This record gives sequence, structure tokens and C-alpha cells, in this order.
Amino acid sequence: MTEDIILALEPMFRKIFSAPELMITRELNATQVEKWDSLTHVQMIYEVEKLFGIKFKLKELTSMKNVGDMVDLIIQKRSV
Repeated sequence: MTEDIILALEPMFRKIFSAPELMITRELNATQVEKWDSLTHVQMIYEVEKLFGIKFKLKELTSMKNVGDMVDLIIQKRSV
């Protein structure tokens, strides 16, 4: 399931961050992507919520440190 989510996220991340070669891993975080700033972060969260039909709580957003944390939350929210 984790790999399926990462595969779904990859084209979206590439588009949002204008990085066609970007490879998504669980360890990927904002410091590793040149165009990952506060504006693109908000856009990315919106697109993730729309793609997976979920909503993140503020506490969840502030707890995410990397893509792996986001994937875990997506799995958790989709299984409820």
C-alpha cells in the first residue's frame, strides 16, 4: 500500500515543485526539494487531500517531518 501511495504522489509532487525528475521516497522532506516553500507546501497538502479524499488536522500537519509521515497518515485515514 505504501508503494501505491508514493506512486500516486510522485506525478503530483513533480508538477507542484516543477521538478520532472523528482523521485519520491519515504525520507524525502522540504529541505531536499528546491522549490518546496510555504506556498507550494499548502498547495501540495490541498492536492493530497483532494487526491485521497481525506482531510488533515492541524496537529497532523505540524507532526509530519517527511513524505513517510504523510504516507502513514494517508493509510491511517483511509482505513478508518
